[in-house]
Amino acid sequence: MGQKINPLGFRLGATQGHHSLWFAHPKKYSEGLQEDQKIRDSIRNYVQKNMRIFSGVEGIARIEIQKRIDLIQVIIFMGFPKLLIEGGSRKIEELQMNVQKELNSGNRKLNIAITRIGNPYGHPNILAEFIAGQLKNRVSFRKAMKKAIELTEQAGTKGIQVQIAGRIDGKEIARVEWIREGRVPLQTIRAKIDYCCYPVRTIYGVLGIKIWIFVDEQ
Repeated sequence: MGQKINPLGFRLGATQGHHSLWFAHPKKYSEGLQEDQKIRDSIRNYVQKNMRIFSGVEGIARIEIQKRIDLIQVIIFMGFPKLLIEGGSRKIEELQMNVQKELNSGNRKLNIAITRIGNPYGHPNILAEFIAGQLKNRVSFRKAMKKAIELTEQAGTKGIQVQIAGRIDGKEIARVEWIREGRVPLQTIRAKIDYCCYPVRTIYGVLGIKIWIFVDEQ
């Protein structure tokens, strides 16, 4: 049978870079990993709570973390940064305080920067959030998938595959539905593919959304 592998890990060092850059001794590695997870979770929670939800989308494409001895640098790549930037530097300082509370970073300084990305709907995380918002509002899953594909085509990608699994439309039996548009060459390592999997909590159970976007070939 086909052996499934995460398309991002498969392309590391070829077309894909790491989202966390730091070095730790083997005994301390797990602590560093958990710290990264805490940082990402607290940023997402803060954005969810404080933003006037813009069409149900938080707009975080990815969060990159770089650690040095005395500094933790966090870069948030957002599709709709006005949600955070509207409050000026006050909002970002508040976010920094929140994240610092979660961490016991000791004497390390935390620095958060926000970077805007062009074509937000060309990023699978933002697209998955869009589909999740639609499914929570009881929109039919096929309609949501087709709308998502339209949005990606406007962003100028070469291909996209969307998959939704679980109790779709509240049916008793869980199933997997998927739809593909354009090319998605998962076996080609030099093909730059963006991927995300995103859980959605609906009233009839948890659905899983997976999105593969074929960006470019190098």
